[in-house]
Amino acid sequence: MSKKTNIVILGAGYAGVHAAKKLAKKYKKNDDVQITLIDKNPFHTLMTELHEVAGGRVEEESVKVELSEIFHRTKVNVVVDYIEKVDMDAQKVKTKFGEYTYDYLMVGMGNEPAYFGVPGVKENGFSLWSLEDALKIREHIEHKFKEASLERDAKKRKEMLTFVVAGSGFTGIEMAGELLEWKTTLAREYRVDENEVSLLVVEAAGTILNMLDRKQADKAERYMVKHGMKILKDSPITEVKADEITLKSGEVIRTQTLIWTCGIQNNQDCVKMGLETARAGRLQANQYMQSTKYENVYLIGDCAYVEEETGKGNPQIVEAAEQTAATAAKNIIASIENKEKVAFKSSYHGFMVSIGGKYCVANLMGIKLSGLFAMLAKHFVNMIYLFGILNIPQVYRYLQHEFFGIKENRNILRGHLASKGNRLWIIPLRIYVGCLWLFEGLAKLCGESTWDTAVDALFNKGQWLFTIGADSWVKAGNINMPFSWLQDGVTGASAAVEGAAEAATPILSSMPDFYEAIMKVMIPNQGMCQFFQTMVVCLEIGMGLALIVGLFTFLAGAASSFMTLKS
Repeated sequence: MSKKTNIVILGAGYAGVHAAKKLAKKYKKNDDVQITLIDKNPFHTLMTELHEVAGGRVEEESVKVELSEIFHRTKVNVVVDYIEKVDMDAQKVKTKFGEYTYDYLMVGMGNEPAYFGVPGVKENGFSLWSLEDALKIREHIEHKFKEASLERDAKKRKEMLTFVVAGSGFTGIEMAGELLEWKTTLAREYRVDENEVSLLVVEAAGTILNMLDRKQADKAERYMVKHGMKILKDSPITEVKADEITLKSGEVIRTQTLIWTCGIQNNQDCVKMGLETARAGRLQANQYMQSTKYENVYLIGDCAYVEEETGKGNPQIVEAAEQTAATAAKNIIASIENKEKVAFKSSYHGFMVSIGGKYCVANLMGIKLSGLFAMLAKHFVNMIYLFGILNIPQVYRYLQHEFFGIKENRNILRGHLASKGNRLWIIPLRIYVGCLWLFEGLAKLCGESTWDTAVDALFNKGQWLFTIGADSWVKAGNINMPFSWLQDGVTGASAAVEGAAEAATPILSSMPDFYEAIMKVMIPNQGMCQFFQTMVVCLEIGMGLALIVGLFTFLAGAASSFMTLKS
């Protein structure tokens, strides 16, 4: 390349972050390619988890991932600024505090709520499309409970304690699910009779959750109704005032809280760029995710519209955002390297919707799940995504927010993993158990006799003699597990078993039949035994180090308990 190639990405949503990571990895060692990511926030927002913040289940930090952490030690230049103008002809992006030229531009600025011309909804309702929106909803709901606790007029109090969610898509149902759980906590905290709290979902269509199949959607509806949610279908809203909403039927619902999730449209800043638009103002892209007007402008995420089948555009979900971003990134690379471009081809694995922290319905690759297994799947998918953008640290934070630090038992494990008590006494116990496992693992690694000699030399003579001896568990040919079907023809195996019997008297006089059957399947021969012995050594040393330094203590503790029972 004869000159620097500048790639500018607008928006640090799911698509923007994914594209930036792919390009940064490709051109990690190429100083001729510069990548700039511009967003108004210094963090990436986990949009699919905003309802948890709005519903008081988790704190705002749980949905924020700092861009500086995501792109630490990469060549991505993160710019926190407001985009004011994009000049496609001059190939420049003007921000509030600077100007950036580009050779390739990616537009991934997302969408915004659509109000469909309903009078008063924008002024009197709440949207749920940003972290700021979620925090406003949470503060408002808490304030209404506080006001209601002081209100003596029953009619006025009922109005304060009536909460309406408009729209029954994923966002609306997940928000309603959070309210179902949160109302109990708020009622107790503000000394309000929970029976006075009314929760409603108002939907213009005749069914809810239309992206799911009817069986799964009906399960979700039954769960919500059973737990006190009133669902009004075929009930479009025609007007919204500060203290009431009016339905098409003429029914008036007195409420001071309307959360609007009825639809989205393209970000108006994108519309102003003058590119060709499609449905809901989304930017029209060709099969290569390019703008139809400018070949060097690529459209990604929710703001982009591309049809693989006539009349069927890409859905506005995380998987679609990432896949449009991946296609755009590949085609920018192809353009730079004068290679053939690839067409966008979607591959979606399904849909999931949670109703609070304890129930979920999902359709994953044709497998229909509900309840515990659906919620576990949702957590697993979230952790896979977080591992992709920031590896283990972000997964650990997710576990902290969703399990270890959860409030009011609002998850599938009902708070059994949460601990808010004084845990200082656990530290010496943790370190003690960690040392036991570390020494046990090192003894197996060195071999029992070699380990004893090494320990004696270290403490009595001050000499470092740690080596892998002839009786090491990881050395080929050594079979140390006391299973009779493994011992035939193995030198010293019977001696090892006898030594184990001398060291500790077993609780049971013989191995239980069920356990023996399982072990014969898992460890049928000496080769597999060798593999398992090596895994045991690694696991014991890893558990010991984790417990000593206090890293992943729950997982290490659980593994420790399992290993102890197994032994």
